[in-house]
Amino acid sequence: MTSDEVVQVRVARGVATLTLDSPANRNALSRAMRAQLRAALTDALADDAVRVVVLDHTGRVFCSGMDLAEAAGGGSQHQGVREFPELLELIWSSPKPVVAVVRGPARAGGVGLLAACDIVVAGSSATFAFSEVRLGLVPAVISAVVLPRMVPHVAHRLMLTGQAFDAEAAVRGGLVDLVVPDADVEAELHAQLVELTAGAPAALTETKRLLRAGTSLEFGDLLELSARFFAGDEGQEGIAAFREKRAARWVPIDD
Repeated sequence: MTSDEVVQVRVARGVATLTLDSPANRNALSRAMRAQLRAALTDALADDAVRVVVLDHTGRVFCSGMDLAEAAGGGSQHQGVREFPELLELIWSSPKPVVAVVRGPARAGGVGLLAACDIVVAGSSATFAFSEVRLGLVPAVISAVVLPRMVPHVAHRLMLTGQAFDAEAAVRGGLVDLVVPDADVEAELHAQLVELTAGAPAALTETKRLLRAGTSLEFGDLLELSARFFAGDEGQEGIAAFREKRAARWVPIDD
């Protein structure tokens, strides 16, 4: 890794771990961070060997939001007005599950980054804040991924006040899925990855599409989807594996 690289990439046992690695500026969403993260995500989603994507970080801070040093005095091109929504959409609509691991503070756009993920695991010392209003800004772009996750009245209060809140409050508000002691984050992440990689790849993709679509699909479409998977290769393999009391062929084998 060179000094210009701010995203580390590691692929092992079907999991692509993308690590934000710019602790000097608190993993802010600089131009370099946005570009490299988007490229790493694109590569991971195109790699058939990757089953799950993990978004992790080095340093004390998960992500402090947009790089305000770059944005100061600049036009919209310096603020990632187009790049950041596209990055959030890439995570949100990913056909593969994306897991965020939050080991420290997340602020503004950093909260949007984790909110776009499917599962968020946080250490108990992690904190969060929609700090935009205190900077004279609006949490407009991140609202597209935050609001579907959060309890409405909780999001309303926290976005208006900009106050920081802890991991337990984040769970109650729907922003975070799992909170564990800081020392147990790796173990919980591993447990979630074991569960996710036990699912069949195409079934996971269709299930995520179903979840993102919400109630917009007609009953007939749902019936067709169910029947297609029952009769499909994955469905038949899964049923056979269940009957034969063995792991399905898509489950990673420990080395």
